[in-house]
Amino acid sequence: MKRNRRILLVLAALSGLTSVALGAFAAHGVADPQAQAWLKTGANYQIVHALAVFAALTALPRGSRPGMVAATLFVIGALIFSGTLYAMALGAPRWLGAITPVGGLALMAGWIALAWGAFRLDDNRL
Repeated sequence: MKRNRRILLVLAALSGLTSVALGAFAAHGVADPQAQAWLKTGANYQIVHALAVFAALTALPRGSRPGMVAATLFVIGALIFSGTLYAMALGAPRWLGAITPVGGLALMAGWIALAWGAFRLDDNRL
């Protein structure tokens, strides 16, 4: 469990790095307005969910199943959601846009898992 938690924390940090880099690229290196919009949307969702991974792993008890599930879903969801937007912005086929909502569903499921874990917290933990 400790190893999985460490991996999720490392992935969240790298996700934050990637979102800042691609957000900057959108602002300074891309002329196409649609590509800029995709990059900015992807970067916004990715940075929020990188931070959400840290929240899920620190707000809930260490080793908490809902915390691990939420963090995992945030990482996977951000990879799919933001990744497909980034890919299209960089010239990949637009049919990838049909996959983007799968990432969004994973992100929403992560928030449900986090809410469930928070609901189950012992009053003494608050």
